[in-house]
Amino acid sequence: MSGSAAAVTSEERAARAVWSGLVEPGDAVAGALVEAVGAAPALDWVRRRVAGSCTSTDGAWEQLEQRGGDLGPHGRRQVERALDRWAPRVARAADTDPASWRSEAERAGARVVVPGDDEWPAGLQGLGLTAPLCLWVRGAAIGPALDRSVALVGARASTSYGDRVAFDLADGLVHREACVVSGGAYGIDAAAHRGALHAGGRTCVVLAGGVDRAYPAGNARLVERTVTDGGAVLAEVPPGAVPTKSRFLQRNRMIAAMASATVVVEAAWRSGALSTAHHAARLLRPVGAVPGPVTSVASVGTHRLLREGVAVCVTDAAEVMELAGLVGTDLAPAHAEDVRAGDLLDPHARAVLDVLSARTPRSADEIAASAGVALSQARGALGLLELDGVVVRVGGLWRRAAVRRP
Repeated sequence: MSGSAAAVTSEERAARAVWSGLVEPGDAVAGALVEAVGAAPALDWVRRRVAGSCTSTDGAWEQLEQRGGDLGPHGRRQVERALDRWAPRVARAADTDPASWRSEAERAGARVVVPGDDEWPAGLQGLGLTAPLCLWVRGAAIGPALDRSVALVGARASTSYGDRVAFDLADGLVHREACVVSGGAYGIDAAAHRGALHAGGRTCVVLAGGVDRAYPAGNARLVERTVTDGGAVLAEVPPGAVPTKSRFLQRNRMIAAMASATVVVEAAWRSGALSTAHHAARLLRPVGAVPGPVTSVASVGTHRLLREGVAVCVTDAAEVMELAGLVGTDLAPAHAEDVRAGDLLDPHARAVLDVLSARTPRSADEIAASAGVALSQARGALGLLELDGVVVRVGGLWRRAAVRRP
């Protein structure tokens, strides 16, 4: 454990885990109490208040009132109302037992990440008192990856155009060493995660329910692949928590806060992806939108963002990296390289190149099967692509060449 992580006591970590199941995401009153005196003392005080063993005029309340000034002039009334909200869960002993949350984490194969840990996402600080009290995480460490990340979000009922754009954007971002963040839903989210995984890169799935409840269930395999292939799955609610409409909306604020920029690929007039974009705009984070056919209902929302000046038009990964301010170490080919290596190729070579990534070498047999061409055609295309410097041979395997932008 690092020095900063060691500064977080086990009692504080356990208390924050309890708080994550005690209150709903984005509860500013809970955030103020925890910030004022710490998660463990605040939890103890709430338990005693609900049990009736202390009053609103005891020393603990005075301390909270003195140090919890962020609640404003009506702080006492807000806390009293919050206690009414929290009381049903506090009354259930299992909901406030740190030992039960540790067993839940072990069962789900998750860990609890809190402020002060090295992997706590720096961007969450922008949420102030509504920031998550902790994160439940499965998979790789999230902090370093999220320091260089882009959120790709959009419609669940996406079109083939939107799916392809999301997949290609994710692929291009990974080749530029960025992490792709999304919500694990059908449509654009799934296409973005798949594009990142196909390229051998990092992706982060942010769930509205517990990390042990992939939603939708049809994407459970994708979520598990994210964990096994070096990505991460996270949530601010404990394992077993059910995704609800309000939790989806709160999840969107977290995606917007963690990523360096948010890009909406497709969205209808009323779409959860638009709420993510507006959260990012309120946090003064860059927002991009991909234009689509003017006749497509799936692009009405993205065009709305562009028309209202909320988003900047982006059409490829290079433009997204520029939008996010992450262009300093762009390792992907320049536009001229992309055209030479892709658009002017014959159909067989184009198909072969499309199934290759710069991170994961593949055999000629695998490439032929994935590209839908004969083995002889795949080998011929690979030879030509190698002469052009577009692909490289690694032993008996092949991958795309990573060309550094001058």
